[in-house]
Amino acid sequence: GQIAVQGPLAQDAVENILHYPCAELAFYTFKESLYKGETIIISRTGYTGEDGFELYGSHDFINRMWDLLMASNEVIPCGLGCRDTLRFEVGLPLYGDELSKDITPIEAGLGSFVKTDKEEFIGKDVMVRQKTEGVQKKIVGIELKDRAIPRHGYEVMAEGKKIGEVTTGYHAISVDKSVALALIDAKYATLGTPVQIHIRKKLFDGTITKKRFYKKNYKK
Repeated sequence: GQIAVQGPLAQDAVENILHYPCAELAFYTFKESLYKGETIIISRTGYTGEDGFELYGSHDFINRMWDLLMASNEVIPCGLGCRDTLRFEVGLPLYGDELSKDITPIEAGLGSFVKTDKEEFIGKDVMVRQKTEGVQKKIVGIELKDRAIPRHGYEVMAEGKKIGEVTTGYHAISVDKSVALALIDAKYATLGTPVQIHIRKKLFDGTITKKRFYKKNYKK
């Protein structure tokens, strides 16, 4: 099982309960450790826009950790819907939304992670072409002027025609705005471009913005 302890105070919470020197873990690394004779894994990936640790172990270990965390008064429980809004607010992609078999890493704005000088890999021809010639579609941020909530699959419009679809949308609690990530025609991807989103048979005005709606505070 796994428990993810997320937030700017996550390090203190995990250290106080596990007595493990979490400061030794760099961002996006993990280590095996012993806890009362049991091998566990502690990682520091925090896919939420804040610092965060993930604890992996047996069901018995996870149950004990849950009870200790809940009794500590240092954390509160939350679900995957909360995690999704947090990763979305800082522009982190989720497979099935901003990435899929139909959306390349280049279109998603993740070209820095694609090394086209490798000898061979699946999709290399497409990646090389898109890096060289540019893309026809891009993932962008959209901020709505209204409090209507855009959802995955809703149409994005400009100049009276469909130019793309929402990949993720929420009323972002951290910034108190209705915002979305969307895959749209690259011609309309310039910051400040006016667009509309079709929500429940009505068009709502919006503007192309940066994909990061909230300033993240990752451990570096």
